[in-house]
Amino acid sequence: MASSFMDFRRLNCFVAVVEQKSFRAAALKLHISQPPLTRHVQMLEESLGVQLLVRSAAGVEPTAAGQLFFDEARNLLALAQQAGERVKLAGQGRLGRIDVGVFGSAILGAIPKIVREFRERLPNVEVVLHSLDRAAQLKALRERRIDVGFNRFFAEEPDLVWEVIQTEPMSVVVPESHALASRASLSLAELSREPLVLYPRAPRPGFIDHLMRLFHDRGLTPQRVQEVDDVLTATALVASNMGLSLVTESGRNLSIPGIVHVPLAKGDQATVALCIIQRRHEEAAIPCAFVEVARSLGAAAAKPARRKRG
Repeated sequence: MASSFMDFRRLNCFVAVVEQKSFRAAALKLHISQPPLTRHVQMLEESLGVQLLVRSAAGVEPTAAGQLFFDEARNLLALAQQAGERVKLAGQGRLGRIDVGVFGSAILGAIPKIVREFRERLPNVEVVLHSLDRAAQLKALRERRIDVGFNRFFAEEPDLVWEVIQTEPMSVVVPESHALASRASLSLAELSREPLVLYPRAPRPGFIDHLMRLFHDRGLTPQRVQEVDDVLTATALVASNMGLSLVTESGRNLSIPGIVHVPLAKGDQATVALCIIQRRHEEAAIPCAFVEVARSLGAAAAKPARRKRG
């Protein structure tokens, strides 16, 4: 059981008396009558077994022990006030932590923008990113180790919900020394005749399957495909003249020398979706606020840019 001197009403009364140098002035400041204030200070001295205050010509002064206790009591009251304010912020979803699962090239584009906007809106919420593939994100969401996840492809899950927040166009990564590097656009038929470096090897089905479906829907079969783990490795291999690759708009942010990006031909233009996933019926304020930021930025990115008047 806590000692009675930890009664914050008594601490508050004592601190007010020392600051005001008067029982009467302290009572006025605290909006209470003087007798109960005096009694609170007396009970505090009884609990501690020391005299805290003495009367002098200048008013009420702390003893040596009283001065030490005044400093500690003022710190305790400040900490208690701070704790109350932090709890209030946490209850409003404005203080705390959010754990976010990320994977793939989106970490190069949309996700940093979402995190930056979220932190500007809620600067007291810590954002922790976890690199997890799709299966690991689903498991972590169910175990409540993350609050939301980002990935390209999700299937229906009974306890989870996902939504598309952004679609990105794809382009072809070509070695700058390649004969096709100077082209204004490239068709999938042309790509099917070139060695391709695609990613990621896992999880499946995934981005590779999405790309292969684009070829197959047009009756095309790529001649040679090398599978790697991520967009960075794929782009580095393209720069090494190992083949061509297809990347999302986010993947274009990789600054690797020796490559150029060529748009897909008009009839072959394709997009890939970025999804956000969370627990079904999520009501916690911080994850809900994060998803709302992702939605708003996705909606803003989808709006066509206004033409400047000349």
